[in-house]
Amino acid sequence: MALPLPPGLAQAEVAFLAEMELVTVVPRQRLESINLLSGRTPVLRPPHRAPLPLWLALLLKKQRRANIVPPPWLHPTSLSQIIHRETKEDPTAFSAPPPPPSRAHPSQPGMAHRPAADANLSPPFLPSCTADAPAGYLPYHWLEVAEALLAHAGDDMAAPPGEVRGLLRDLVEVRAAKMRSSTSALEGFGGGLMSLRGVGAMELAESRGFVLGVVDGVRRIGASAEATRREEEEMGGRREDDEGSDDDMGI
Repeated sequence: MALPLPPGLAQAEVAFLAEMELVTVVPRQRLESINLLSGRTPVLRPPHRAPLPLWLALLLKKQRRANIVPPPWLHPTSLSQIIHRETKEDPTAFSAPPPPPSRAHPSQPGMAHRPAADANLSPPFLPSCTADAPAGYLPYHWLEVAEALLAHAGDDMAAPPGEVRGLLRDLVEVRAAKMRSSTSALEGFGGGLMSLRGVGAMELAESRGFVLGVVDGVRRIGASAEATRREEEEMGGRREDDEGSDDDMGI
């Protein structure tokens, strides 16, 4: 008999899904288009940049057929800005996700010809890991993409990989502590809301067990407090009935 699976996606499954994110590559040789389930890839012509799924970009990088351009948010300047914002400017909230492309790059060529439906897209369906992505925002799969690029394309980083890893480590610790402290909004019966806006996919997968445990504990405490309140109301009602009965009997 198979054991029941935990709710939600496992961390390995989240990392697998993150490989569908588009990244920008600079081909080192001419490659024809490939017909994938998600559609045909662009024809690669050196030295023109092209967007490719992360898994394919890593494969070409391993074969020395292309280099990967890191997204702007993975630069040390952008990571330092995000850390400063999360620790100093707004220490109680997570960084906002990237805006839609129409608002992030209004002057980008071709943006005016895109259908209006593109403005309604949200992560992870935005090209938020390409070289055209806005800096200062963390996409939905930021941690998975960053780890994959540092592991397999460290020589393509705009800064030494050790510096980028150090900033990512600091950012992960800051956001993990914020995730744990944000559960205080759930304290008490009928407690406040816990905002998860801006939280990444891997962060949700790692914290799901902790958050669900807190929610379940708060629910049990609330149910116990409600049961106690009802018992006190019933006892108070019985006392009033007994006193009313004594008055009617002239005692």
